[in-house]
Amino acid sequence: MSDGFRLGVFLTIVRPEEKWILAAAEARGIPVTRFDDSEVTFGLDVPPDLPDVVLNRSVSHTRSIYATRCFARYGVPTVNRPDVVELAGDKVLSTLRLAERGVPVPRTEIALSPEAARRALERIGYPAVLKPPVGSWGRLLAKVDSPEAAEQILEHKAALPSPVHSVFYIQEFVPKPDRDLRVFVVGAHAVAAMYRHSTEWRTNAARGASASPAEITPEIEEIALRAAQAMGGGVLAVDLVESPDGLRVLEVNPTPEFKTLTAATGADVAGRIVEYCGEVARE
Repeated sequence: MSDGFRLGVFLTIVRPEEKWILAAAEARGIPVTRFDDSEVTFGLDVPPDLPDVVLNRSVSHTRSIYATRCFARYGVPTVNRPDVVELAGDKVLSTLRLAERGVPVPRTEIALSPEAARRALERIGYPAVLKPPVGSWGRLLAKVDSPEAAEQILEHKAALPSPVHSVFYIQEFVPKPDRDLRVFVVGAHAVAAMYRHSTEWRTNAARGASASPAEITPEIEEIALRAAQAMGGGVLAVDLVESPDGLRVLEVNPTPEFKTLTAATGADVAGRIVEYCGEVARE
């Protein structure tokens, strides 16, 4: 029996996560329209036969922003909303918002030139972490242990053509156990959590980190929900680190993968996402 709404899925490729989402929709009798992010076009007039809600699963931050705004122009709500995608997908903007809302984050500075970045690194202290403002899977992150190492990285970034590399996001290196924590939030609920373990300082599953289930304690739930609400809510993965001073939010992912999380916890994340899309469609 159908749950009474039509679902659109805006995607790049069909990964295990998208297969599970499509299967969860089929099991609930929900008709699905797929929008391939390399094929779809958006005109100025509202097209016919639009779904009631669109779930964004594109791997491209830029495509996600423009597509969700186009669907919003057509009057179709998206999961996540355009403002959430734009805010959470940019580390500079999201960290500013988290700090504004009193959510604990590592000490961070943003610099707009290599010269300013050198001064910021001196204030943060070594080791420090340089991150691109936009990116995922732990790519283009660098742990900087000395001014000499910083000089090489800053010189390399300055030579890259993309304007995004002229923005320097500098964060303190947090001494932590050989793990971090990912909490998957859907709407007003933290639905599953896992530890990601690695002997390397980056603990991304995409870089080979192993996973184990994590108990969602009241403390973990509280900080994860506060971080998600600061972004505007929706379907979000909140990455936490256990610092000597307590939990800190590293980032919030607006289009999270959950293959590793599902394997580690057994949680029906895909089903919960589909049900949440139905809640949004009926609002």
